[in-house]
Amino acid sequence: MLIIGIAGGTGSGKTTVVQKLLKRLNSENVTVISQDNYYLDNSEMPYEERVKINFDHPRSIDFDLMVEHMLQLRNGETIHQPVYSFITHSRSNEEIRTPPNDVIIVEGILVLRHVELRKLFDLKIYVHADSDERLIRRIRRDIQERGRDLDEVIERYQKTLKPMHEQFIEPTKNYADIIIPNDRMKNDAAISVLATVVQNKINKNFVDGTRA
Repeated sequence: MLIIGIAGGTGSGKTTVVQKLLKRLNSENVTVISQDNYYLDNSEMPYEERVKINFDHPRSIDFDLMVEHMLQLRNGETIHQPVYSFITHSRSNEEIRTPPNDVIIVEGILVLRHVELRKLFDLKIYVHADSDERLIRRIRRDIQERGRDLDEVIERYQKTLKPMHEQFIEPTKNYADIIIPNDRMKNDAAISVLATVVQNKINKNFVDGTRA
């Protein structure tokens, strides 16, 4: 099994990188796990308090559960991922049944921040984009997908996203094995190299008849 961690600031293009990578691979051999599903359950808090949570701080993530699940997958066990709702700001009652696979991609803004989780990654990727581009993408996503208004998104960016990025996210690119820039030509070249590495691993597992 190959476990890949893909980090980068909010709106940096992590999801696009994952999608491009999957297009170059046999996606049946690849499972994608999002850090967004592992925000701590805050259902015991009033909604007015939940909306104030700083989701860009490492304390908001259930890293213990992420590490536990990665170890279970590596041991050949099926996990049940939680599902987080950004509408209610709490975990839903749903779960995602996730069996082990040849390649596990773990993506999220803070996945390279946690030491124990980082140790489980065979390959660490950081997707870089400038702040203006990330802000534009964040505005579009939060308004279209998470039901937030423009003023709320901009206020959250100024008060939490930008300072949290500078303090906790940007420094993690120093742990990356590969940095993928937000430049189409360089981006595609880096993804092509990454896809080759991953496919070689899948092919080796197939020949060996193992997922170890």
